[in-house]
Amino acid sequence: MNAISIFRGYGKVNHLGDQTPDRRSSQRPLLTTIAIAAVVLLTLVIGSILAAAVIRDYREEEETESPPLSAELLESIKSVCSVTQFPDSCFTAISSLNTSIKPDPESIFKISLRAAIAELSNLSSSINTLNGRNSAPALQDCVTQLDDALSRLNESMSAMEARPGEKTLTEAKINDIQTWVSAAMTDQDTCFDGLEETGSRVLNQVNHGIRQRSKEYISNSLAIVANMPLLLEKFGLKMH
Repeated sequence: MNAISIFRGYGKVNHLGDQTPDRRSSQRPLLTTIAIAAVVLLTLVIGSILAAAVIRDYREEEETESPPLSAELLESIKSVCSVTQFPDSCFTAISSLNTSIKPDPESIFKISLRAAIAELSNLSSSINTLNGRNSAPALQDCVTQLDDALSRLNESMSAMEARPGEKTLTEAKINDIQTWVSAAMTDQDTCFDGLEETGSRVLNQVNHGIRQRSKEYISNSLAIVANMPLLLEKFGLKMH
């Protein structure tokens, strides 16, 4: 009897032991399903947040976008640019900035200067990058000359900003600005003339489009300021 009881007891223990792994195995698919659902839910939440942020940024960009230029301003820009050597690039540079300005020669000239400064800055950055790779004397001189040209254009822009109680445009101020813009154009020409004379290979690495636009934009600004008295008269305006 004792032997039988022992065997029966062993049988019960083994029976319970066999059931335990089966219960754990049945729980694993449920845990896996819950984990997958949590990951999917988290992904959807993050996606919704990102989508909302993109839509918000897009709406803000639309709200802050400048209105299109008026027909009157476009015609004024064409009229001012007609005195330049490169009227097409003059019109494109000024109108593409999409800035709300007064349709008069003084305001248009300021935008022309701003475009010239932006393009010359791009050119100067390109030359500075090349100078870091190849510190040739002619290239270093070019960097210095472009820096001087930028300083002269910025000085011209500062002169166009009237201080309290000061007239924006006077004959003396126009003469000064014309001198500075002319010097800036000379500095840029001297820079590249020096590179060409030395046969520097660096010249071929300079973006031709940026170089040409910079040259044309400065030339356009110079032509506008040089013809400012004539343009003011054409628009029925007088010197301040």
